Amino acid sequence: MSDRTALRPETIAVSAGRPPRTPDAPTSTPVTFASAFVAGGEIEYARYGNPSWTALEDALGALEGGTCVSFSSGMAAVSAVLSLVPHGGAVVVPRHAYQGTLALLDTEAGSGRFEVRRVDIVDADAVEAAIPGAALVWLESPTNPALEIADIARLAAAARAAGVLSVVDSTFASPLLQRPLELGADLVVHSATKLIAGHSDVVLGAVVAGDDALADRIRQHRSLHGAIPGPMEAFLTLRGLRTLSVRLERAESNARELARRLADAPGVVEVRDPGFGTVLGIVLEDAAAADRVVDRVQLWIPATSLGGVESTLERRRRWATEAPTIPEGLIRLSVGIEHIEDLADDLLGALR
Repeated sequence: MSDRTALRPETIAVSAGRPPRTPDAPTSTPVTFASAFVAGGEIEYARYGNPSWTALEDALGALEGGTCVSFSSGMAAVSAVLSLVPHGGAVVVPRHAYQGTLALLDTEAGSGRFEVRRVDIVDADAVEAAIPGAALVWLESPTNPALEIADIARLAAAARAAGVLSVVDSTFASPLLQRPLELGADLVVHSATKLIAGHSDVVLGAVVAGDDALADRIRQHRSLHGAIPGPMEAFLTLRGLRTLSVRLERAESNARELARRLADAPGVVEVRDPGFGTVLGIVLEDAAAADRVVDRVQLWIPATSLGGVESTLERRRRWATEAPTIPEGLIRLSVGIEHIEDLADDLLGALR
């Protein structure tokens, strides 16, 4: 089917980015390990392109409804988007967001490159009030690790009306649960390391632009700054994307059931459940109580990443750079695809 608009996202994740159907051709794009290409084509040199990237970008771009540019990491993707901000410009950003993003913003602000305007992303009125005169509105939904939800459509519309670019870090949602370009955003960022690749064995980032001119600027940044993904990483990420829908279905089901059971669990002061996705938060009385739970679990893995097939957990305030408005006793849970009874027994047992 040439018209991918007629296909459901779950099908696009499996079918997009395939090689042409010629006799004896592989059904998946092979890994291309090459630093040089024969002159006269579109690639010319390995810093400008690779068939392994192209296959992944075709698939992820089709899922998001835009043009995808892949990067060596999620932070490389973040850096590329921030390169669009002119010197002296202002960036509106959630007070709770991925630490790497906030650290990079603070570093750039400290050097005088641009101004950072922190907002409570749940307070749409306050966000709208911060937009005039800005160069970029950075949205993250759900936020990491507070799990707050932004009104993407409203805030993207406000940014567009003010002539301001908007970007959504949609890592926690994936393109199967949230399509920010359709909600009016100009750009989408993914740490494909997480749900998209899904097996905790890849570091890779992506930017998807709704406008080809923006995509060209992002691609030029990648070429000039050398933040290119490795061909093997691109291949593994695309392979992970193929099973995203089934992994997500199982992990989401586990997450919703865990949220229900944790509501009455001993020592749990609050359950933070955005209502979709695979990440939950539980707030315990204090840091000591949270650390005891992290130390006691046997199946859950104490780790700082998320979105893999395995379930991980972490007390976020163990990081000195985490926002002070995040409770000391908050444990972020990345729910995997294990059997729900085993996950619940381990976690609830540690809480008891």
